[in-house]
Amino acid sequence: MSASSDPARPTSDETTRPASAPSPVPGASFDERLRPAPLGWLAVVGLALTVWVALLPVDAVLATVVALVVAVVTVVLVLRWTPRVRVHAGELHAGRAHIPLDLLRDPVVLEGPALREALGPGLDARAYVCLRGWIRTAVRVDVEDPQDPTPYWLVSTRRPAALVAALTRD
Repeated sequence: MSASSDPARPTSDETTRPASAPSPVPGASFDERLRPAPLGWLAVVGLALTVWVALLPVDAVLATVVALVVAVVTVVLVLRWTPRVRVHAGELHAGRAHIPLDLLRDPVVLEGPALREALGPGLDARAYVCLRGWIRTAVRVDVEDPQDPTPYWLVSTRRPAALVAALTRD
């Protein structure tokens, strides 16, 4: 099923078709972890400080130990749950999902108003979405598989030009 006739698809003045970019990891033509921005890491510190302040009246040592444990556990969980976007061995991997590149068509960079449209009124509920709110760019790629009801994938990336290049190169 193709989403190429989708009226909600951004027009050419809202999208960018970038040039190729160098491969960041040997063996993979694209590899990126969608880790939080610096402000997200400050939230981890803020959580640990809040726990420390809440437990300080009970006992200073207990407050410090528990706050450190909360900080370490939170960092581990954030890193564990951080999705990875990768083009490797003829497949696009986004989070836990993967799809062969030969089923993908027309990758398009979305940013600014085009991304807001794609995430709002232009979003098809059947689409596969791997997004992180702290990343301001994404790539939309149509799926042409008669067995798959998913019309397209919408994937966050900080390096959309490199992802599009990897999708079209492999």
